[in-house]
Amino acid sequence: MKISTRGRYGLKAMVDIAINSKENTCVSLKSIAERTGISENYLEQLIAPLKKAQLVKSTRGAQGGYILNKSAENISVGDVLRAVEGPLELVECLSSNESCGSSNCDTCLTKGVWAKLSDSVSETADNIFLADLVK
Repeated sequence: MKISTRGRYGLKAMVDIAINSKENTCVSLKSIAERTGISENYLEQLIAPLKKAQLVKSTRGAQGGYILNKSAENISVGDVLRAVEGPLELVECLSSNESCGSSNCDTCLTKGVWAKLSDSVSETADNIFLADLVK
């Protein structure tokens, strides 16, 4: 599994929001872009799935922007990665038998290995929280 720029930059943006949205102050995409070096256009693409996953909420207006929808202690790296990347599975056959490439996925000799590795990645990502990264 290779985390794309969507995952890396999505997590970077979420950490920036966690650090800079103190006392319910919204963080603008422009300010995130300036601090992280991620283009505003790309941030717009990343914020949409994060908002859909209810990890951030937005406020319109002159002082508008984005803020975490729940505390940094309750948003895991896994939550962020799943929102912008999709399932954290190392191989597609774990989510769909159609992509297995074998005539019978149920008898695949290596499927258990990929499942264990994917579970380990998910468990690790689900046990690291934004609050840990902010520290």
